[in-house]
Amino acid sequence: MARDRSFLLALLGIVLAVLVWSGHEPRDRFTWFLEVLPVLLALPLLFLTQRAFPFTRLAYGLMAMHAVVLMIGGHYTYAEMPVFEWLQGELGWARNHYDRVGHVVQGFVPAILAREILLRTSPLRPGKWLTFLVLCVALAISAFYELVEWWVAVASGDEAVAFLATQGDVWDTQWDMLLALLGAIAALLLLSGVHTRQLRRRGLL
Repeated sequence: MARDRSFLLALLGIVLAVLVWSGHEPRDRFTWFLEVLPVLLALPLLFLTQRAFPFTRLAYGLMAMHAVVLMIGGHYTYAEMPVFEWLQGELGWARNHYDRVGHVVQGFVPAILAREILLRTSPLRPGKWLTFLVLCVALAISAFYELVEWWVAVASGDEAVAFLATQGDVWDTQWDMLLALLGAIAALLLLSGVHTRQLRRRGLL
């Protein structure tokens, strides 16, 4: 229990440190707010539910990773992330692909969270139906996020250009959802075994 608390405090420290850095003179304050809003909403929610519904270490670690990805994107905007700008020049890419990374993570992390919630709160057990429903949840989250982007764009006009990060690609929305689905598939293939072992070790499965 003490080790879990230390682990969670370390993750919290990392997330808060990156949040402070991210909010210091971001390239576009409105875009920064939109990108880090999920982090700002999730932190108090996770704190309030930590005793009643504590997640596995794997799930908390993945959530922290996702938060960092969002906050880096918020600081620079997804179209101007420096490392991927450099890669764009070196490799001749037509666009900055950091937003593609963000959407892979948007499927990868929710897949494990959905898997844990379904295993702990429903009769489902590891198998084909669980895999199918987890992928459905991950894809639904991605699709809903695209709807949010659309609503924000309609409401705020040109101010949302950096948030949308389409970079001139008319198929950007479809790419985003496909990458989230591929991220979810990758998460299940790579982490299901580790995740199941952590759940069993804690008597949650």
